[in-house]
This record gives sequence, structure tokens and C-alpha cells, in this order.
Amino acid sequence: MRPTSPRPTTAFAALVALLSVLGLAAPAMAADGDTWTLATASNDLGHGRQNYTYALDPGGELKDSLTVDNPGTTPLHLYVHAADAFTGDGGQLDLRTRDAEQKGLGAWIRPEQADVTVQPGTSAEVPFTLTVPDGAAPGDYMGGIVTTPAGGDGTQRRGIRVWLRVGGTLEPRLSVQDVRVDYTGTANPLGTGEATVTYTVRNTGNAIVSARQQVSLSGPFDSLTVDAGKVADTPELLPGDRWKVSVPVSGVAPALRLTGKVHVVPLLTDAANSITPLTPVVSTGYAWTIPWAVVGALVVVCALIGYAVRRRRRA
Repeated sequence: MRPTSPRPTTAFAALVALLSVLGLAAPAMAADGDTWTLATASNDLGHGRQNYTYALDPGGELKDSLTVDNPGTTPLHLYVHAADAFTGDGGQLDLRTRDAEQKGLGAWIRPEQADVTVQPGTSAEVPFTLTVPDGAAPGDYMGGIVTTPAGGDGTQRRGIRVWLRVGGTLEPRLSVQDVRVDYTGTANPLGTGEATVTYTVRNTGNAIVSARQQVSLSGPFDSLTVDAGKVADTPELLPGDRWKVSVPVSGVAPALRLTGKVHVVPLLTDAANSITPLTPVVSTGYAWTIPWAVVGALVVVCALIGYAVRRRRRA
């Protein structure tokens, strides 16, 4: 089955941003001072592709190639391996290292050779085969083909992204877990305090999605509601990935029992680069606070009642 282009460049842009930092998206320096570049091969699967984008059914297989160019003055010896992608702590997509365990595309892609030597001023093609297991679950998979200098420490690397959608029912879905509200009061009995709402967004579906987020706090019966303001969208999350969020909220009154509400809208980007908002997900968390103004008023009232009772008894 031929590769298609069902995925827009949104997720790829995030990958390129990180790969640039890692030396994967710009000409990288080899141990001897030379540079090398990578490109997708021009063949029946496409010409001038920026990355590899495929759609295959379980059990499907295809063959493609990676082109390695050595514009330097000495021979270049590189290791070649496939790697799974994951969402890093900074929200950018990263690729697992050569010695890490690969469970997805990193295991399904097999370069025909584990290393390649490219002579100065020449290019070499490295064919590879992508085989989707018969029992592969439908949905999105992200990975890459990576090259590193042989004999190096693995920190210098350059790769090209591979995105695969396995045929079947696509189920984009997110959940919001572990909502927690932490409240910091104020010395002013009539004042307001600060709160922090923390939670985890998890991709529980089989498609790459991001999320639009809204956070608010309210007292009993939705009273004294305070909105957190604009909260940045989550990065695009791979299936199974988690993203921890911490949102500060100002001007929160100590309303005895605070309810933190997290409203998340999953966002799915289609092949035309249009964004489709999906069914919102709402989750809540709670915190108990002490309304010092109310407590103070009750103390004063009780004291006045006690004083009045004592005076009546003396009379």
C-alpha cells in the first residue's frame, strides 16, 4: 500500500524544532570535522519529500530509502538505526537513542545495513523496510531514522521523521487525571488568596492530538467563580503520552470548599491542516479553605450573645 500524506506538518514542526537543538535537523559535525546531510530518496513513493509519511494496514509492508550525502573531505562512517518518538518534558517530540528499547516504528523499520561509509563528495543510499505487524493496533505512530558517527558518543545525530497511520478505526481521545487544588490564603481577613490547579492530560486514544484548556475555581453552588485566564494549548501528544499542567489562579476567595474545574477540548488536525475540536472533557478537583472573615464574624456574634446572656442573668 503506497504512503499517503494524511498528516499535516504541525507535529513535524515540533519535531524539527527539537531535532535542531539536538543537531538532528541541521548539518551535523562528524568526529573528523566533516558534515553530512540526510534526505528522503526519490523513488516511486515520492520526490522531494521532507519526511516519510505512510498509511498501511496491519500486516502491510513497504520499502524505501534514505540518502546520506558527505560534502566533506574525508570518508564518513555512520551508524544507522530506527527509533521511536516520544513527547519530552519540554513538550517537544524527541527520538529514542540507539541503545534504547524500541517498541513501535523503531522496531518495525529495518535498515538493510546497520552502518554506512560515504566517500568524500558522494552520496549513498540506505534502503529500509517497514513491516507493520499483523496485530498492530490502528492509529498514529511516530518515529524516525537516525544516523550517528561511528565511534562517537551518540550525542551527534541527524534524522528524518517517519509518521505512520495504521488502518482501522481512528479514536482520538484525551482524559484529564489527578486534578488537585492548592490554596494559599492571605493575612487580610477580607482579602483573597492564590491557588494553583494541577492536573495531567493523557492521550488515551490512538491518534496524535493536542488540547485547548480552560481552568476556573468556584465556591459552593458555583459562587465566587474565578477564571484562570488564557492557558496555552498542550503540545501534540502521541498515543499514551501524558502532559502535566500547573495553572496559577489569582484573586480566589476562601469559600470554605473550592472546586477546580478543568475544561479540555481535544484538537485533531486533518490532512488539509484544518483543526477539528472534539467532544470536551471536564474534570474537577477540590480544596478546603478557611473563610477567616466569616469565622471572625461568627466569633464576634457568639461573644455578643454570650455577653448579653450573662448580663440578663445578673439582672
